Amino acid sequence: MNYGQWPAYVSVAERRAKAEKAAAKAKKAGIVLTPIAAFRGAIAKTFWGKAWCDNLEHYSDYASRLPRGRTYVRNGSVIDLQITPGEVRAKVMGSSLYTVTASVTAVPEKQWKTICADCSGSIDSLVELLQGKLSNAVMERICKPGIGLFPSPKEISFECSCPDWASMCKHVAAVLYGIGARLDQQPEVLFTLRRVDAKDLVSQASKGLPAASKRPATGKVLDDDQLAAMFGIEMADVSAPAKPAVKKTSAASRKTPAAAKTPAGKKSATGKVALKSPAKPRQSASSKVAAPAAKKAASPPATPKPRKVATNSARARPVKDKIG
Repeated sequence: MNYGQWPAYVSVAERRAKAEKAAAKAKKAGIVLTPIAAFRGAIAKTFWGKAWCDNLEHYSDYASRLPRGRTYVRNGSVIDLQITPGEVRAKVMGSSLYTVTASVTAVPEKQWKTICADCSGSIDSLVELLQGKLSNAVMERICKPGIGLFPSPKEISFECSCPDWASMCKHVAAVLYGIGARLDQQPEVLFTLRRVDAKDLVSQASKGLPAASKRPATGKVLDDDQLAAMFGIEMADVSAPAKPAVKKTSAASRKTPAAAKTPAGKKSATGKVALKSPAKPRQSASSKVAAPAAKKAASPPATPKPRKVATNSARARPVKDKIG
């Protein structure tokens, strides 16, 4: 290229051949490249990638150079793209291999806290956030120009090793579009680039969720009959087993009639003994609480004792007569 003249035009096929040669050389030297593969159609297909590209196209500062950048990124000219906190480093194949560096400022702390507060209660998990499964209100808030998550032109500074004197050359534009293509596969790098933590959005959102400690009101709980009528099935009997009833029955069986009141209205003292040792065969609990009249009826009609007394008295009489 002569001074004051544009570089000679390099066809797409020639740029691809040069790009492949440069990638092979880097691989041989042990350098790992992360290129943006050639593709056709839309640059980005997911929420985060589309939102990044739309943000670029909203600013008139980039309008004159963006079309050439889209062509370069589609034909695979971006052979390496590295995204780190606050910085993007890339290599773009043009008439030669150029190095592009773009710096992006961090989201101001106050602005980030406002974003988190505005999205409170609307993001359920980090997975849904990175997948872009957000409500329209959250998406509009995150993408809002100037106060959202995406950078404005004044928050991006860049430089390229090419001889183009423009503030944004086609190589820089290709790299900026390459970021949008990369967000399709790695949406988390946007938060890395803006130096914020995506978990802050989720943790802040969880504070807005209602507490789930309250139980439903009794009137709102369906009983078994209502469930059976609703679904047309018979509900199994899930009542508790009659274990306590068995204990009560066994306890009752151990109680003897001694617990009953005597005719005088008082508990028999022998009844208490029967409760402590019911297995004694000598005494019957029922006999101990029987009335005194029943005891007399059960006794034998005559005992040897009165007979012995009568015999002794008969023997004593003759002795008394002799003495007299």
